[in-house]
Amino acid sequence: MNDPDIRWKQRFSQFEKAFALLQSAMAIEHPSIVERAGLIQFFEMTFEIGWKLLKDFLEAEGYVINSPRAAIKQAFQSQLITAGHEWISALDDRNLTTHTYNEEIAELVERKIRQDYYPLLLSLRQTFVQKTGV
Repeated sequence: MNDPDIRWKQRFSQFEKAFALLQSAMAIEHPSIVERAGLIQFFEMTFEIGWKLLKDFLEAEGYVINSPRAAIKQAFQSQLITAGHEWISALDDRNLTTHTYNEEIAELVERKIRQDYYPLLLSLRQTFVQKTGV
């Protein structure tokens, strides 16, 4: 478990499970308030595991990463992700939704998840599918 190579692969396995939940929530075109809250929760979970996946992979490559922002910046510099600004925006919105619930904010975040953030996570998944050979 302490082998960094194994760690990022295990993290990717966790990411896959969270991503599948997010993907199923994305299929609901007109969610109820509860379904929207579930979509946002699945996004938060998938995003959290996603940046930790980047962190674990980068640490296996020899980088020292001590925050989500640092993981995103280094992943962009290392060309693991291509949309660095969008990832930072997703990080900020993830932080926004975890502290309070406001329906107006929830609707805005839902739109951003559907239009901007889900494609980022899908791209991350595709990158690591290639790296694991799954």
